[in-house]
Amino acid sequence: MMVMERDPIADAAAHLRGRAQQNAPLGPTTWFRVGGAAEWLVRPADVDDLRAFLAALPHTIPVVAIGAASNLIVRDGGVRGVVIKLARGFTAIETDGNAVIAGAAALDITVAEHAAAAGLAGIEFLSGIPGSIGGAIAMNAGAYGSDVAACLDWAEIVTRDGQLLRLPAEALTLTYRHAALPPGSVVVRARFRAMPGEPATIAARMAEIRAAREASQPVRARTGGSTFRNPTSSESSLKAWELIDAAGCRGLIRGGAQVSEKHCNFLLNTGTATAADIEGLGEDVRARVRAMSGVDLHWEIRRIGVSMEQPA
Repeated sequence: MMVMERDPIADAAAHLRGRAQQNAPLGPTTWFRVGGAAEWLVRPADVDDLRAFLAALPHTIPVVAIGAASNLIVRDGGVRGVVIKLARGFTAIETDGNAVIAGAAALDITVAEHAAAAGLAGIEFLSGIPGSIGGAIAMNAGAYGSDVAACLDWAEIVTRDGQLLRLPAEALTLTYRHAALPPGSVVVRARFRAMPGEPATIAARMAEIRAAREASQPVRARTGGSTFRNPTSSESSLKAWELIDAAGCRGLIRGGAQVSEKHCNFLLNTGTATAADIEGLGEDVRARVRAMSGVDLHWEIRRIGVSMEQPA
């Protein structure tokens, strides 16, 4: 008699109070609307649920966390192992003196609006970042003159073995679009410093940011935010979009993907793109910029999973 092998992921999820789904399509959850499925997609109910699941999951199984998927390409072959997506149990926002504490699944703009309503200034820049707090910390997100490093007090994470740790901002070694998070860990909550301010003045600043973003970026398209990091001053005095424009890439097309005519550091799914089209177009842009200026652009968009040639 043949004995069926037990699935260690299913075993770890057996007592999950949240949801676990096998072969879960990820493309529809991303802003690009492309990509394959997760071997397992896990949505824990709360921090304790996440801790118990990770503690029970064998360390040989890869884990990747995703947030609002606004700055993400999921490759067409899907993602092996476990994809963790935080949901309702991680969206709480509260004020704490001159600070805001937010769950990792809270949207950046919602946190900025909550602070504004409480008369707290200094984190308006979050209203111009389309994503969630966990992702903002993981990539030290920034825009409109500030970034997470300028206002983060601490972040709470759940480690790959299920421990809950509170790390001061200094422990994350926040640099341009990067945080030194332990491998396989998941950000679950964070505290941001702010300062007292006039609600009307704060709201006006957020309105300025919203207007500037809508005027300069393809916010209503299937896109993924800024594609490439700006080069360091030692690499180039030009921003990424300027280098891309100078290399003749504005409007460049590959399959169903296109470099935005409005802001050429944005890639678009025009309706029929695959993840391979979008990532391939990004590599085309990198090659043209390198040939024109010698600058090697680095991806800001996160890319996860495998190609169709290596199915999950």
